[in-house]
Amino acid sequence: MSTATESAVTEDELAAGRRAYDLDRRHVFHSWSAQKQIKPMTVTKAEGSYVWDGDGNRLLDFSSQLVNTNIGHQHPKVVAAIQEQAGKLCTIAPQYVNDARSEAARLVSELTPGNLDTVFFTNGGADAIEHAIRMARLHTGRYKVLSAYRSYHGGTALAINVTGDPRRLANDYGNAGTVHFHAPFLYRTQFHSTTEDEECQRALEHLEQLILLDGPAAFAAVVLESIPGTAGIMVPPPGYLAGVRELTRKYGIMFIADEVMAGFGRSGKWFAIEHAEGVEPDLITFAKGVNSGYVPLGGVAISDEIAATFADTAYPGGLTYSGHPLACAAAVATIGAMRDEGMVENAARLGSDVFGPGLAELAERHPSVGEIRGTGAFWAIELVKNRDTREPLAPYGGSSPAMNELIAACKERGLLPFANFNRIHVVPPLNVSEEEARTGLGILDEVLDIADSHTAE
Repeated sequence: MSTATESAVTEDELAAGRRAYDLDRRHVFHSWSAQKQIKPMTVTKAEGSYVWDGDGNRLLDFSSQLVNTNIGHQHPKVVAAIQEQAGKLCTIAPQYVNDARSEAARLVSELTPGNLDTVFFTNGGADAIEHAIRMARLHTGRYKVLSAYRSYHGGTALAINVTGDPRRLANDYGNAGTVHFHAPFLYRTQFHSTTEDEECQRALEHLEQLILLDGPAAFAAVVLESIPGTAGIMVPPPGYLAGVRELTRKYGIMFIADEVMAGFGRSGKWFAIEHAEGVEPDLITFAKGVNSGYVPLGGVAISDEIAATFADTAYPGGLTYSGHPLACAAAVATIGAMRDEGMVENAARLGSDVFGPGLAELAERHPSVGEIRGTGAFWAIELVKNRDTREPLAPYGGSSPAMNELIAACKERGLLPFANFNRIHVVPPLNVSEEEARTGLGILDEVLDIADSHTAE
């Protein structure tokens, strides 16, 4: 399990952090930000489940950064693998075979469900989505793509249009061939459902009706996060993913499972689609946890049927860094470490024994908690001003002074949270210890007292 010493940050490290911050503010353009309105936190070092900020404070990383450091920070086996690969072969063009890429592809194929036995490596999750959709379009000869509201699929031109959350809006010109639908989310149901079964059935009926109204022959693919991540960790009700798979087969549409955030152990299984037993997508996109982001890497796992489309016809796409040796060596070491140290099993156990019960207790004590939901090391706390009306503590697509106060309170107490809109997500590394997990929940318990002060009497 994860361990980290409490050694203080040195004066040299603090000085380097101050210089880095000054240079950042002069020269670095930050994503998703109004540049003059941010004061980004400096990280001087990281180890295990912890990071140290520019003032030398140690924080328990309950965010896994962007939910990608699944094996924690500076895992020695992965650091050593990168160093060894750098000494042997730093980079090579993708048209050449290299052993790191070959072994990484074998390991990914071994883990994916069904016959997804071919892997195209990308630089990250967004371009994995771009290429998966391109493959589906070329395979089917169709253009339109279905994706859910309350989803996130990446920041590139097509991926952001497939995205369903408000980050899409400033980039959406209506010409990307994307059509959005409502996926099941009982807590904020669009279908006036009162049970998970009703929500599942009505969401599937809605999706099929949309397909029929737009014309089934128009759609190349359905792109769906197996468990939506940034949008709120809404675990699909039993039967939903199987129902989507049935609809895609019925209408000749490819099913792309987006596992960029939910994959590689985050949900307590190697891939979150495994929670829907027997469901095999046509394409799986992955990134983040495949090597914990130690070197940028993503990819598409491709079914035999789609791979056969490009057996004798060239696939019109590629990347200079596809299957980069350093990234693939990190993936091989990451998967090996996760297996050797039982990290996926640890995530599942923490979900059932620590996070599930612990968050349920917080929900009982704190009127600001509207709902908790999740699995494995993948949980969301839905914060509300009023439990009866379910008014969120921050508006959909935005933040609020109350949420900013909570985030600051977490950091003051030594916890680095992942927050989005009105939610705090509990998404630590998969090898976080039980003691660290309970420490994090204890801090959240204190912070939720502050959230309670913003609720209706």
